[in-house]
Amino acid sequence: MREVPATEFARNFGRYREIVQREPVAVMSHGRPTGYFVSAVEYEDLQRYKNLVRQSFATKDLQREEVEAIASGRMSLEHDHLNALMDAK
Repeated sequence: MREVPATEFARNFGRYREIVQREPVAVMSHGRPTGYFVSAVEYEDLQRYKNLVRQSFATKDLQREEVEAIASGRMSLEHDHLNALMDAK
């Protein structure tokens, strides 16, 4: 990833608009990134990935049946070595 001072980025936006099609550009101010300039395709991919993230919840909010279903769940036999780790108490 390319890093560029904010003033350089502002002065030469057209240049970085072309560069960003190949790689993201970190816009720096006082040695720290203040933002990132990415291509439209990369931004759309990021939005798509963010939408795939599952919603989390507190385990205390689960119903007894849900807790039992999770506790009795097993992985396929090809992952039996991981099941053994879960059974070791």
